[in-house]
Amino acid sequence: MSLKRIILEMGTGNDLYGEDYTKAARRAVHDALHHSSLTLFRTLGLNRDDMQVTVTIGVQKPEQVDVDSVAAEVPFGTVQVMVEFGGLTIEDTEAGTVTVIAAAGVEAYLDLPDEKFTLPAN
Repeated sequence: MSLKRIILEMGTGNDLYGEDYTKAARRAVHDALHHSSLTLFRTLGLNRDDMQVTVTIGVQKPEQVDVDSVAAEVPFGTVQVMVEFGGLTIEDTEAGTVTVIAAAGVEAYLDLPDEKFTLPAN
């Protein structure tokens, strides 16, 4: 058995007025998850809770992200959240507002038998 990455999805999220980095990060994960449909679990009879999910978030103020709240956006598997410097912060000095934009990468891994689920060599 070996751990294989079965999906990589990307998403973006924002908080337009509250400068809430966690809200932007959660929305980015939500966006990423709603770009995919993992039918292989049903099709192959696999348990989706066996997934190991790694979420990487990029925001300008990583220390302001509540990783437990972000992890709660992922409905299945064991989730690990890492937050890095990235994303965007856009100030509107005239209006006195700050918009936070977060980027998310969501990777899902499964422990699969080496001899199963492989393509034949050409």
